[in-house]
Amino acid sequence: MNTPVALIIFNRPDCTERVLKSIAKAKPPKLFVIADGPRPNRPDDIEKCRATRAVIDKVDWECEVITDYSDINLGCKMRPVSGIDWVFEQVEEAIILEDDCLADPSFFRFCEELLERYRNDERVMMIGGINFLGNYQTKYQSYYFSLFGGTWGWATWRRAWKLNDPDMKLWPQIQAMGLLEKIFPIPEQCNYWRDYFQKVSDGTITDAWDYQWLLSCWVNSGYRIFPEVNLVSNIGFRDDATHTFGESPLANMPTSPISFPLKHPPFIFRSIEADEKIQESFSGKMKKDYETDQINETNGKLIRSGLSAVFNRLENFRLFVYFVCFVILSSTAITEADRDDRFCAQQHDAAACAPAFAL
Repeated sequence: MNTPVALIIFNRPDCTERVLKSIAKAKPPKLFVIADGPRPNRPDDIEKCRATRAVIDKVDWECEVITDYSDINLGCKMRPVSGIDWVFEQVEEAIILEDDCLADPSFFRFCEELLERYRNDERVMMIGGINFLGNYQTKYQSYYFSLFGGTWGWATWRRAWKLNDPDMKLWPQIQAMGLLEKIFPIPEQCNYWRDYFQKVSDGTITDAWDYQWLLSCWVNSGYRIFPEVNLVSNIGFRDDATHTFGESPLANMPTSPISFPLKHPPFIFRSIEADEKIQESFSGKMKKDYETDQINETNGKLIRSGLSAVFNRLENFRLFVYFVCFVILSSTAITEADRDDRFCAQQHDAAACAPAFAL
């Protein structure tokens, strides 16, 4: 293997050790290690960060280890971004892993081959190792081009990363041009992504870097590659995680080796079918998140207005029911054939209308 690997670590020595062992099987000639510093309000971080960095000293293959260890805590947004910037100041391409991304051994060869194949093709901006669908196989190709493709084990080039907009400086222009609407013509999907990007832009979400990278790929018409089988498992879903905690179908997803030689797609064209399946996998979350945010933002005004309209309609309907029942009773009372049974008929019709009066 000739491709350098960048490893992003923080304060989980056990996860880091497992991931380092997976990297050791590939034996990259260069290992860039990016580490954030301890959080000022968490005294236990000092020892955890020290222990995590000590794991890197266990590298036992012929390898140049290059470290970028921060003394202060830069956070989940700036530390990955500044670290990856630092990597691409020195190399043209790299495979990137975080301390909780455990890769199948075939992941490294998969990335290396595709880094070479699409090195000068600006339509491709990223190679991902995770397959959100688990396994999505056909007999025709080993990977797909997609709008999606996660950063839990991935690879890219300097030429692509330089287009990243971590501070969302282009967001106002993107909105003004309606670019998201062009990418996602279905309003529910568009609203979901617009809401997330807006929160990143206005600072509501402060600890994300991958949303910005995702948007940068989209607005530069860049595809992401994802493999036909899942090559990376996220082992970090636990209480000490920053983002990945709680129950999730994406936690500890099983991996499978990809087969070589790779079967390359004949065209560089997005797999609409696969993207639709990915969208469907969290379309319910899209709808729920967006509708919940809209309700919160209006502070209940729409709810009160809506209830008022409903009650007005119910009152009008109640009056209509009274009128209809009155006509029925009046008509029954003057029917010549039923004159002798008038009292019984009225009682019968009144009983029939009782459910309507109960509205």
